[in-house]
Amino acid sequence: MAAQPLDYTSLFRPDLPPAAAQWSGFPKYNFVGGHNDGSSIPVDGLIAAATSVLKREGRTLATYGLESGAQGYKPLREFVAKKLKADAGITCTADEVLITSGSLQGLDLVNQLLLKPGDTIIGEEMTYGGALTRVRKCGATWIGAPVDGGGIRMDLVAKSLADLKAKGITPKYIYTIPTVQNPTATVMSEARRAELIKLSEAYGVPIFEDECYADLTWSGKRPPAIRAMAGNDRVIHIGSFSKSIAPAIRLGYLVAGWPLMSRILALKTDAGTPAIDQMVLAEFATGQFDTHVVGLRKVLKRKLDVLVEALHAEFGTVAEFEIPEGGIFLWVKLPDSVDTMRLFQAAGKAGVAINPGVEWSSNAAAGKTRLRICFANPTEAQLREGVAKLAEVCHAEFGVPLRSRNTERGR
Repeated sequence: MAAQPLDYTSLFRPDLPPAAAQWSGFPKYNFVGGHNDGSSIPVDGLIAAATSVLKREGRTLATYGLESGAQGYKPLREFVAKKLKADAGITCTADEVLITSGSLQGLDLVNQLLLKPGDTIIGEEMTYGGALTRVRKCGATWIGAPVDGGGIRMDLVAKSLADLKAKGITPKYIYTIPTVQNPTATVMSEARRAELIKLSEAYGVPIFEDECYADLTWSGKRPPAIRAMAGNDRVIHIGSFSKSIAPAIRLGYLVAGWPLMSRILALKTDAGTPAIDQMVLAEFATGQFDTHVVGLRKVLKRKLDVLVEALHAEFGTVAEFEIPEGGIFLWVKLPDSVDTMRLFQAAGKAGVAINPGVEWSSNAAAGKTRLRICFANPTEAQLREGVAKLAEVCHAEFGVPLRSRNTERGR
């Protein structure tokens, strides 16, 4: 007689998140997540890089840390330091760079270092959902400041800092995505970056700068990083290769001076970020990164243009948005009668995946009518067809737009 299976339900800890759904493939029109353009993945270059570096240094895989130490493969850290100097104005050494398993690990490490239940941070009101959920999981409070075309509003950051000081509260950090913000895709002006540094100095609050999308400005130009302007560890800086090379490569980096780095390293107990990935990326990026990114920007800008054309055609003026200066997302505002969480659910049944705005906002009311569309992964045909299908669903659920093009075709 076969033994009865063990029921683990009674053994689970009580604070677990809901069970994950079993993956059944991507929807036909996949406008969610941080996926990128499949045709732009530099497959041949990565194959050549893998062959070259493994033939030359493959035996170093016998040791944890690749004979480079706990901070990651030294040639990759050297590339990051050189790249940050050239692109963002940050002066750092390889010893001030930590290679992480995506920028998410950088977020987690900083939160482990600084946050405890009851703490407070200040960040953009519309922000990266992963950062928002992680802060709340730590038991900390997120105070959101609205974003406009120039980035986070410094007058409202200043007001939040003053209000908190009056209550005897010092935030643990100010979190910002200054260069191609997620989800709004705005770029913070250099003047506001300078204002933020002054506020940081006046209130004794560090800045946590997340620049995952900074390589993807259409012009290839960007303001200096806040860490570059501050010139010291007042700013903790993280970045990623997920958007410039490939999301599944899961490599990011954190920049900090040794007093902070030494404490962060003590928290990074994963025995090291995957080694072969680092070796291959360093080999590829050292000679081909800039050329690759120039080509990727052109592909993404073309897809954005297609998405914008499709939204104008299917939604008319009821879909409001600012044309982004780079990145892979479009942040769309629909009329007040539309609840994008309901739209997300209805569209999903029709094969269209979108990100409802409440998942990307610290203010649920402000996010209710917004949605984030990732345009990088779908083909141009899928962008057109998917937006048409979304308009059809939105019309059926909310009467917005007043008449979808698909409805007209069916008359």
